[in-house]
Order: sequence, then C-alpha cells, then structure tokens
Amino acid sequence: MKKLWLVFAQSVTVCLGIIFVVSLFRNDLITHTSILTTVDTASRTKGTPPYSFRVAAKKAMPSVVNIFTTKEVSNPHSSVFPNNPELKKFFNDNFPPQPEKQLSLGSGVIVLNKGYILTNDHVIDGAQEIQVVLSDGRVAKAEVVGTDPETDLAVLKINLPNLSTITFGASDQVSVGDIAIAIGNPFGVGETVTMGIVSALGRNRLGLNTFENFIQTDAAINPGNSGGALVDANGNLIGINTAIYSKSGGSQGIGFSIPVSTAKNVMEAIIDHGEVVRGWIGVEAQDLTPELAETFHLPNTEGALLAGILKNGPADRAGAKPGDILIEVNNHPISDSKDMLNQVAMLKPKAATTIKVIRNGKPLTLNLVVDKRPKGHIKNLEEQDGP
Repeated sequence: MKKLWLVFAQSVTVCLGIIFVVSLFRNDLITHTSILTTVDTASRTKGTPPYSFRVAAKKAMPSVVNIFTTKEVSNPHSSVFPNNPELKKFFNDNFPPQPEKQLSLGSGVIVLNKGYILTNDHVIDGAQEIQVVLSDGRVAKAEVVGTDPETDLAVLKINLPNLSTITFGASDQVSVGDIAIAIGNPFGVGETVTMGIVSALGRNRLGLNTFENFIQTDAAINPGNSGGALVDANGNLIGINTAIYSKSGGSQGIGFSIPVSTAKNVMEAIIDHGEVVRGWIGVEAQDLTPELAETFHLPNTEGALLAGILKNGPADRAGAKPGDILIEVNNHPISDSKDMLNQVAMLKPKAATTIKVIRNGKPLTLNLVVDKRPKGHIKNLEEQDGP
C-alpha cells in the first residue's frame, strides 16, 4: 500500500513539474488552449463567434442610407485657357459656358419612421436633386426639411413605407476606449462597416463648424461616409460622421462625429420650427492668454475678453464695453470664448438674462435681453465684424 502511495505521489510531483515548466517557458500553449475552449463554448451556446459585432451591424445597417446628389456647376472656358485671355474672351463671347451636372455622394441615417433622415449639410449643400438609396435597394427622391450649417447638419424627408429607424444612444455615456462602429458609403462602393474605438471626446477648435463638440474615432471614415452613423457595440447611434483629418484624402485613423445629443436637438428644432434658433448678444470675444490675464491683473485665464461690441446690439444696450472680461452668462461660469459662444447660443431670444463682467478689476453684473442669432455668420461677433 505504501508502495502504491509512493508511486502516486511521485506521479503527481512529475505532472506538477511538467505543468510548471510549460507555464514558465511555453505559457502560450496554456493560454491558447484556454481561449480556444472559450471560443468553442461560446460558439456552441450562442451560435455567434465571440468578439463579433454582427448583431450591432445587423441592427443599425438597415437605418443607414446612401445619398446621391446632383448639382449644376458652370464650366467656364477660363479653366481651359488659363494663360490666354484672348482665347478665353473669344470662346466666352461665341460659345457661352454651359452648366454641367456634378454628382456627389454621402450617407444618411433614418431617424424617424415618418421618413426623416439626418445627414451633413455639406453632403446636400447646393444640390438640385437628392436621391436616397436604402439598404434593401429601394430608391426615393428626398426633399430638404431644413439645414443648420453651423453644426453641419441637415434633415431630409422621403416618402416610403416600412422604414427601419436607428435607435438613439446616449452620447453622455460614451467614454474614451468604447467600441465605435462607422457605417456609410465610402467612395460609393456601397454600404460598409468599419470598427475602431472612441479616441477622444469634446474635440473643438478644429475650424470645421461654428459649434464643435466632436467625438474622435479611429474607425475608418472616408469620403462618402459623411452623414453616416457612428454606433456603439449595441448598434445604437452615438454620432453622425462628418469629417476626417487626412493628408492623403483617405482615412488615417482620425475621424470626427457630431454627438447624437447635438444631432437630436438640431433635428427636433428643424422638424418643429424649420430652423435652429439660437441666442445672440452681439459681442466679439477672444481667449485670455497668460499675458492678457497679467495685463488685466487677473488670477487666471478663465473668462473671455470682449474685444468688440456691436453697436445697438444686446450687450451694447446693456452697457458692456470693449475690454470687459466676461466671466458668467446666466450664472454659468465662462472658461473661454468657445464656452461663451455655446452658452449664449443656448439662450432663448427675447429672454431676459444677466452677464457678469470684470471691468477695471471689479465685477459688474449687466442685465440684457437676448436677441436671435443672425444667419450666415463667418467669424465671432459671435462671429460678425466689430462696430
């Protein structure tokens, strides 16, 4: 009996030694075995390969459409004879340039079963005709409900039954590192799904739109993806793909999407009112640099310097002056000029509000009535020229 026990003990010791050596020098064998077992179990139990996002893609893809636009552009002879003014004049006088049709493409997302589609303003800007192709092959002519160039968003409408609408996600719950799936029509090849992660949040000062709060992702976004969907691992919409940073014209892992919270607010405003109405107080603001803060004897660079005041504008009527440091709008602390722009835009026109400024080192509260933000802004006065 003791002999059998001794043999058993020796066998166990040898086996443990073998396992120790394998784990020490060939740990990959044990790891791969564990993973393969997990993969096999998952496949048998659920019928879906692990780490697959087919469910999310299947859920979201029917809601993403391809958009084809047609616009007329002139074809002047000056482009044919750039260095010969006599030939240009001869051909322009005798053969007037004829407009040509220019085709472009993009993507969109069906957001309501009544046929409303969200896309980018730059996708349909200037288009004479807009055609939408659904994932099931149906084609429909779309009409523009409204646009908001300041966020680069537009709402279209088609008249087709049995539409698949996207499920809205919560952009305030999106975190860096989350899975991000981009769906669109890159280069016109057809509906395409790419995957990456959320690389950053709150990207602004890119010079793309007046109001910027982008989700950055490394999911491949290429020309034609504009207006398409950025969805999470569950297939819920978290953003509208709008731009890429690229030196080649193709994806280089830096893409930008408009958060779904912004897109939803703009969409609802356009559907309900035909436009997005924002507040405006008629000032030109700039960020405070450390040098400016020192000049104005400020403890930090929080706030926005009012470099210009529009004559007879809301701020001017309230008594604001160039050189004031705006530190609060409607009791909301202001961090910089972009923050000021966003806070003012959220105010309702004709509403009474207060702004707090620092003048000659002392705080001063001003009462004003908010005006409606004019259209066609180019630069800040909340992007207009000074007085």
